[in-house]
Amino acid sequence: MKIIAVLSQKGGSGKTTLAGHLAVQADLAGAGPVAVLDADPQESLAEWRSSRQSETPIVVQTSLWRLRGDVDRMRHRGIKLLIIDTPPGIVSTIQSAIEVSDLVVIPSRPSPHDLRAVGKTVAAVDGLKKPLVFVVNCASSRARITSDAAVALSQHGTLAPTIVHQRADFASSMIDGRTVMEMARKSPSAAEIDRLWAYLSDRLNAQVHQTFLTPMQDAAVG
Repeated sequence: MKIIAVLSQKGGSGKTTLAGHLAVQADLAGAGPVAVLDADPQESLAEWRSSRQSETPIVVQTSLWRLRGDVDRMRHRGIKLLIIDTPPGIVSTIQSAIEVSDLVVIPSRPSPHDLRAVGKTVAAVDGLKKPLVFVVNCASSRARITSDAAVALSQHGTLAPTIVHQRADFASSMIDGRTVMEMARKSPSAAEIDRLWAYLSDRLNAQVHQTFLTPMQDAAVG
């Protein structure tokens, strides 16, 4: 089972919407069975799932104390991809999600406040030696601060090549349990999520492959 933790210690980064969209896109792309652990006390993804007509992805509400046990249960259920949506600002929960993940995705709005908050999140990820990918999220088209944010984030780590822009269809689709891909498959928003998932999938597969390959290489050298 591959695990992605979507996290940001700054609220309002669009983290939950992004996590839900990535889960659906991964399922559409054949990476399933896909499940989401909703570790946010607001239970936004759990409520979104209750409005969905589709049976996928699976969404399970969890907490800091149940996280590891729920991860194990998802593995035993045959889940192939697990996405963890974490609450903002709760360091202990974020750290627990980082520990069990194969890849950490950090969405950030292109704003000074969001960019300043990135440092603490990066420190937590680096401390546990986990690979991370930044995503410029909720961006305004053709705004200079969007490109400035991309440059600033790239100085802290790997930046996803796809920028996810602020559009009304992201919020409106989530109201009735859907995503932008299920509203209009050929929309600009759907295309961004498609490209973003393709990139993250490649990174995730490369990371998991390296994790399993390295011990074999070490043994061969020894």
